[in-house]
Amino acid sequence: MTFLDEQIPVLSVTALNNTAREIIEGNFPLLRVEGEISNFTAPGSGHWYFSLKDSNAQVRCAMFRQRNTYSRMQPRNGLRVQVLAQPTLYEGRGEFQLIVEQIQESGEGDLQARFVALKEKLAAEGLFEARLKRPLPIWPQRVAVITSATGAALQDIRATLARRWPLLAILVYPVLVQGEQASAQIVEALRKASTRQTEDVIILARGGGSAEDLWCFNEEDVARAIRAAALPVVTGIGHEIDFTIADFASDWRAATPTAAAEAVSPDRNEWLPRVQDQYRQLARQMRRKLQDDAQRLDFLRMRLRHPGEGLEAAQRRLALARQHLSRAMNLRETFWAQQFAYLEARRRRQDPVQHLQTWQKQLEDSRNKLCQIMLDILRRDHLRQQQSSAALRLLDPLAVLQRGFAVLRDASGKVLFSSADTQPGDTLQAILARGSLHCQVMDSNSETD
Repeated sequence: MTFLDEQIPVLSVTALNNTAREIIEGNFPLLRVEGEISNFTAPGSGHWYFSLKDSNAQVRCAMFRQRNTYSRMQPRNGLRVQVLAQPTLYEGRGEFQLIVEQIQESGEGDLQARFVALKEKLAAEGLFEARLKRPLPIWPQRVAVITSATGAALQDIRATLARRWPLLAILVYPVLVQGEQASAQIVEALRKASTRQTEDVIILARGGGSAEDLWCFNEEDVARAIRAAALPVVTGIGHEIDFTIADFASDWRAATPTAAAEAVSPDRNEWLPRVQDQYRQLARQMRRKLQDDAQRLDFLRMRLRHPGEGLEAAQRRLALARQHLSRAMNLRETFWAQQFAYLEARRRRQDPVQHLQTWQKQLEDSRNKLCQIMLDILRRDHLRQQQSSAALRLLDPLAVLQRGFAVLRDASGKVLFSSADTQPGDTLQAILARGSLHCQVMDSNSETD
């Protein structure tokens, strides 16, 4: 049988893949498969694409939007899940895959568990504390780039630095960025850059990849080498959503290699206008300075004269100053004479003898007024006393007795006002204007006219 034997049917690739898909779907019902998520992507279409893997194999998976809309969990790399899926063949690429109907979490994957454990350990040691972060240089002159010599990350960094700041020199430390030997090479490159110290900052970079591809940046020795580096370290590893232990240990974490190059370099589009503006300002200031110096030189040239002319001018100024001094002294003498006369007049006006005579006259006048006031007061008080004495004499009971009246008291001393208060035989006392009488009641009559 030859290659061109007409008995063997000829199939197109489409027919072959279509037949294989029908065989697979016809012989495999819905399956429940468990594994660890890797290479998860969620494009704008809303579909989910990822790989399920274990220690020996992996399989591509697709979960379409009409199915993942009802999912209660959000897949992420490193997460161990169980899926209910239909095995099939994607005819366009001839790729075996699972069409996922349902997905549920079954636990963290081994790599994710190792990542979390190491992160917690180093965080507890204080390796990630903000106070340990070193500031990036504002005007670096040389940058050390630790990455693959053939990777796209290096080309992105070169292009970005050439675009932003062409003066920045680059020294590449080529290393493996995935595999078993990668972490040791990265540690050695960090050690060399720290020992040389010919650069101002270090970029540790790698392009995107799966969690396994990026795992060398999650090794403990790499994190400790970053913190032990003598220069600030900027990491730009993977895509924007990728985080590694090296990112936490670095002094500055950039989302991508391009962002790392932007972080360490000034932007010439930003600084060039400033430099040009400062150049223009400096040129203006220099021109103004030269003009000022030229004017000052002309002024000094005009002032430069023969010494005799200066001596004559000085003599004229001296004579003029002498005249001014004489006039000022005369004015000063006149002023002080006027001041003396004024003070002398004030002294005479304020002579204590004159003031004493004035005060003595005022005192004598006040004494006379006081005596007159006291005499007036005494006269008024004497008249008031006489009037009061006359009033008292009118009210004096002795004056009544002088007119022949008497006051009767009974044996107890009580003043009697009525004959009804006595009985025949009572002893009474009659008080007269001069002396008193003891009387005995012979008879009483209480009737009045």
